[in-house]
Amino acid sequence: MAPPTVADRSSARRRSNIDAKPVYSLSHDILCIIFSFLDLFDLVRCSVVCKSWNNAIFNSELLRTFCMKHQKQEMESSSSFEVSASSEKPLLECLEEIAMERHKLALEEGRIRVSQWMGHSVRAEQCRMKMGLILTGVGDKVMRLWSSENFRCLEEYSIPEKLPLIDFDFDESKIVGLVGRNLCIWSRSGKRSIFPSRECTFVEGSCMRYFDPEAVVGCGDGTAHVFDMYSRRCSRIVRMLPGPVTCLCVGDDQLILGGSLHGNIGVSGLRSDQRVAMLRSRNTIGIKTMCYNASSHLVFAGSTAGHVYCWDLRTMKPLWESRVSPNVVYSLRHLQNDRSSLAVGGIDGILRILDQNTGTVRSGCIVDSRLLSTYQSGVGVVEERIGNRLSDETPIDAIHRRSRPPITSLAVGMNKIVTTHNDKFIRLWKFRN
Repeated sequence: MAPPTVADRSSARRRSNIDAKPVYSLSHDILCIIFSFLDLFDLVRCSVVCKSWNNAIFNSELLRTFCMKHQKQEMESSSSFEVSASSEKPLLECLEEIAMERHKLALEEGRIRVSQWMGHSVRAEQCRMKMGLILTGVGDKVMRLWSSENFRCLEEYSIPEKLPLIDFDFDESKIVGLVGRNLCIWSRSGKRSIFPSRECTFVEGSCMRYFDPEAVVGCGDGTAHVFDMYSRRCSRIVRMLPGPVTCLCVGDDQLILGGSLHGNIGVSGLRSDQRVAMLRSRNTIGIKTMCYNASSHLVFAGSTAGHVYCWDLRTMKPLWESRVSPNVVYSLRHLQNDRSSLAVGGIDGILRILDQNTGTVRSGCIVDSRLLSTYQSGVGVVEERIGNRLSDETPIDAIHRRSRPPITSLAVGMNKIVTTHNDKFIRLWKFRN
C-alpha cells in the first residue's frame, strides 16, 4: 500500500476536526446526561474543570438528588420515613457530610493499596500533605514536594549546610521551616531562594507549626515564640509550660496548644503572651504529639507510653484515654472537619484508625510483604502492595518487623494517608470503599 500523501493527511485532519466535537461545546442537556452516570466524588471533581461544567452540575438536580437520597437514608435509619422540605440541609453541608462518611468507611473498612517509593538518599522522618501535595524531609539536607497522584517530585528545597532541619510546613505559596535556631522561608513561585531572618532566632526550638501569616516555635525553656512571616519579626513570646515544649498545634480559631514530656498541655491565644489554661488528666505522661480539631473543639495527644488522650476545650475536661500501642505514639492526625476518624502511628509500625469520640480502635493496618507490582516513575521504581487489616486477636510480636517499620510521621487526606518511617522510602496508603 502506498504511503499517504500530504493531501490525504490534510483531508483526514479536516474529517477529524469535523467529527471530534470538543467537550466544552456539548449542550447543557447532553452534559447532564453524561454526568448522571458518575458518582458523587467524580461529579465534584468535574465541577472544578471549567465554568460550564460547574454550572451544569450545580444548576441541575444531580447533586441535589444525591443529597436527597442521603438524607432519606439517614431518616430511614432513625425510624422516620418522610423527608420534609424543612428538614433539607444546605447543599454544600450535605455534600461535606457524605464525603466525611465515605472517608470514615474507607479508612475503617475499605480495601487498602499501598504505594512505596524511595524519596530521599538518607532518610525521610517527617511528612505533610495538603492540596494533593506531599512534603517530606529531615535527614539528607533537602525537602521534596511530591504529587500524591503520580509520586513525581515537583520541587526541591535545600537546607543550609551544617544546620539541622527540625520541623516544617507549607501552603500554596511558601515552605516554612525550623532550621537550627532560625525560621526560614522558601518561595514556591519563581526563584527558589532561602530567606533567614535575624529576628527569627531563639535559644532552642524543638517544634514548629505554621498558620498563615504566623509561625509558632516551641522552645526548650517552655515558651512559644510567635513570628509574623511577612514582617519576619517576633510578635510575642508566650509562657506555655514549666518544661520544654515537645509538640505544638495551632487552630484556625486563634489557639496555640503546647505539650511537654511532663504530661502537661498549655493552652493560649495567638494574641496573648500568657497561658490561659492547662490540660491534664490523671495518667497523662510524656506527650509526644498532638492535633486539634477546631470543628469539634477536641484535642488529641499521643504519649511515649502508647496512650492517646482526648480533651474537650469547651469544658477543659478529659473525655477519654486509650492505650493503643505498647510503645511510643509518634504521630496522630485527622482530616480537616472530620469528626469521626483519627489516624495514629508509632514505634510498633501499625497504622491505627481510632474513633475520635470514644478512643476505640476501629482498625489496625500493616503492609503485606508480598510485592503486588512495580512500575517505573519519575522517582524511580514504585512498589505496589496490598494493605492488610489486623484482627483483634493478632499478637503484634507475631508480625515481622519488615511489615511494620516504625511510623515517625503521618498526614491524612481524603481516603488516603502518607507515612514516613525514618528511612529512605515514603508510603502512600489509599483506602477504597
